[in-house]
Amino acid sequence: MPWDYSTIRTELRNGVLWATLDNPPLNLIDEKFVADLIALLDETEADNSTRVVVFRSADPDFFVPHVDIRRIPQYTAKAATSGGPDDISLGALYRRLSEARPVTITALEGRARGAGAEFLYACDMRFASLERAVIGQPEVGLGTFPGAGAVQHLVRLAGRGQAMQIILSSEDLGASEAERVGVVNKALPDGELIPYVERLAERIALFPEAGVRLAKRRINAAGLAAKEDVHVDAGFFQILARDEAAAARFGAITERGFQERSLAELELGAAIGEL
Repeated sequence: MPWDYSTIRTELRNGVLWATLDNPPLNLIDEKFVADLIALLDETEADNSTRVVVFRSADPDFFVPHVDIRRIPQYTAKAATSGGPDDISLGALYRRLSEARPVTITALEGRARGAGAEFLYACDMRFASLERAVIGQPEVGLGTFPGAGAVQHLVRLAGRGQAMQIILSSEDLGASEAERVGVVNKALPDGELIPYVERLAERIALFPEAGVRLAKRRINAAGLAAKEDVHVDAGFFQILARDEAAAARFGAITERGFQERSLAELELGAAIGEL
């Protein structure tokens, strides 16, 4: 059965829970979104009828562009309620997403940057619209550090060199390039994306659950970073987020329309290069 959240709309069909992110105006990560994600993970863990969760966005331009920088203390405190006082980070919450009982798939039709991209990497599979999907890690260009899993996931998905380029350049990555380097499983024309994901999700949902769960658990054991590395990266983000250089960079990008539906937000990688 679908559940009622303030920032995520849900619909269960054929064992697949379609979770549509809907947190206007831009789908920024805040404490409401974090609370809803925790609730969704709790409820799907206990509900055997949900075999696969597919995440997509109600906003055609933005999947999750990044965190709401005005709400860092609030969403961090909310994230701590997921795993306890040692898990006060989005990275720890995203680790729960990676280890969730259902298979998790993202259908990316807009922009996923920063912690929004890290949400993407934490899912089991990622599929992207050739026309509309954009992925990026803007943190270094803004004087901070990707603290919710980008380092750990990108090294494993794309390799050390590509992880270096994506993180250190703070440039945007289109869907075809993301597919080429292994950040997404497959890039498809916009009209083919959802039908493809739906067929795959419903196919997996038909298989006996024991084999699916064991395969996921063993793949995670081979492919996920140590939990302590996630904690270390979260700490680095918290340190640099308070740095004067970061404050200056965030101030400059905010003057250009950061966290608004603006050209700077739509083309954030390019805007960072112009600061």
